[in-house]
Amino acid sequence: MSAKKGLHLTLKIWRQKNTKTKGQFETYKISDVSTDSSFLEMLDILNENLINEGKEPIAFDHDCREGICGMCSLYINGRAHGPDTGITTCQLHMRMFKDGETIVIEPWRSAAFPVIKDLMVDRSAFDRVMAAGGFISVNTSGNTLDANAILVPKEDADKAMDAAACIGCGACVATCKNGSAMLFVGAKVSQYALLPQGRVEAKRRVLSMVKAMDEEGFGNCSNTGACEVECPKGISLENIARMNREYMAAMADRG
Repeated sequence: MSAKKGLHLTLKIWRQKNTKTKGQFETYKISDVSTDSSFLEMLDILNENLINEGKEPIAFDHDCREGICGMCSLYINGRAHGPDTGITTCQLHMRMFKDGETIVIEPWRSAAFPVIKDLMVDRSAFDRVMAAGGFISVNTSGNTLDANAILVPKEDADKAMDAAACIGCGACVATCKNGSAMLFVGAKVSQYALLPQGRVEAKRRVLSMVKAMDEEGFGNCSNTGACEVECPKGISLENIARMNREYMAAMADRG
């Protein structure tokens, strides 16, 4: 029985030395890629080849490679995380591509996510939005209440957990024609707004997080829905609507 034939591919990859320099696409050939390998494993093989040739390897982000950290974010053939749905780049397998295919690989494209090097972008804007209000302040001086003693309707708990599934990869921003982060911020606002523990600081939270989002240079939402389609965790647009309601209520209360 003959061995399974590997893929022969042409890769057009964005190379950029740093944030201040101008980048460009460079073309690479790679052969005998197993269809069982992941997309990141394919890039590992390419980098090993480049190192053996005395060339600089391609910088790209990765960590857990289990689809839960979001660091592996890449724009592949015009789609965030590539030609599959409900997955991160590390969960994308080479069986999704055809032998002889040309694959275009880019970093996220957003003014709020400047390129660090090659395929790596700076997503610390998300961290600053979270620092503005993505937390709950708890008095732990002996006055805490057992969480299990706080009754939460199952529907609210389920929606909060669905919102909390957001991994902050930034696919919503990269996919949105406006570079909007409203799906991300909406999810983070919702996961607290739906629970009684989060209601205490709800008004301050949504005002602070939306303000931070705007200051970071993210665009506004125009309801195209591309963010929900490409989100690897299927975060619903309902979270944007909930954030808008929370924001309007907070502004009305502030007067």
